[in-house]
Amino acid sequence: MENQELVWLERARRGDQQAFARLVEAYQGPVYNLAYRMLGNATEAEDATQETFVRVYTKLHTYQPDRKLSSWVFSIASHYCIDRLRRRSHTSFLSLDEDPLVTVLPSGEQGPEDSALRTETRDEIQELVAQLPPAYRVPLILRYWQDMSYQEIADVLGLSVQAVKSRLHRARLQMTERVPAGRAGAPAPADLGKTGATKAGATDDAGPHGVDRWAVAAPNP
Repeated sequence: MENQELVWLERARRGDQQAFARLVEAYQGPVYNLAYRMLGNATEAEDATQETFVRVYTKLHTYQPDRKLSSWVFSIASHYCIDRLRRRSHTSFLSLDEDPLVTVLPSGEQGPEDSALRTETRDEIQELVAQLPPAYRVPLILRYWQDMSYQEIADVLGLSVQAVKSRLHRARLQMTERVPAGRAGAPAPADLGKTGATKAGATDDAGPHGVDRWAVAAPNP
């Protein structure tokens, strides 16, 4: 599918509006789902999706073929959502720059935070995710709801794989700290992500509105 999308992108660069519409069709579902998980509001998610594709359109000439197209699109969407969250709360969040100190959760091992999280319902997990700083929330969503690999997340955020693993570990720890005392053992984020959109073109039940309710048209050049 990626090869076909690259064909559409190249045609869109030459002014083919229909080709750009095909790109929008391929990515509007996953982008909306990402925006909804990030912003927690259907109307804001729709606005963010629209703005993401406006930015994609205006940046078509900057895309480098050696980069995965989906990573490039998600990077634009993620950074726009982070900027929106900053404007909303007027709070200073963690930077997306790489952390100087990195603590990585060993692969294949489950810490006590995973046990505690399994007792939470899906709504409660979503609430816990919404309380995370964007620098931790974004990799968590990309990993568990968009089913992206560590390397793909690293490409989206401009981090090393080690830093991505560190942020995922810290995100789970922060979520665990907010789990009420006495709760033990419920769905971890990895289990919850199975119900969401994982690849471009998939659908998800995030938010009260389906993405087909609206369409994203190519902006006028």
